[in-house]
Amino acid sequence: MPLVFLSLGSNIGDRKSNIKKAIKLLKDEGIKIGRLSKIIETKPQGGPPQPKFLNAAISIRTELPPRGLLKTLKIIEKMMGRSKGVRFGPRVIDLDILLYGDLKLKSKQLEIPHPRMWERQFVLGPLYSLISPAKLKKFKGI
Repeated sequence: MPLVFLSLGSNIGDRKSNIKKAIKLLKDEGIKIGRLSKIIETKPQGGPPQPKFLNAAISIRTELPPRGLLKTLKIIEKMMGRSKGVRFGPRVIDLDILLYGDLKLKSKQLEIPHPRMWERQFVLGPLYSLISPAKLKKFKGI
């Protein structure tokens, strides 16, 4: 099973509980949970005025292929109350695939490595606690 890294974010409701619930739901789907980064509070970037986020990164292992994992993440988001809204708007939970083993994938639905993670300190900060910047660097510019 490949080593996969996800980002988690929440800025509606009990943000910390939302992150913990998302991790439990991942586990309930048979996804093996690895390490969780420290949860950090960040200002929203882009979108309308909104509350601050709690953000984290997590390592997982799964037998799901990338598109299957994406589908599972979207189901979990929906189960937790996320609905289509304003782009970069407030959300109960946001789950993104950052890295999926050494895979490089670019399609209309999914791009791995996540194309905007390099611009987002709220993603890189937690991710650096799970994977060294030197190892992560090999994915940059892909």
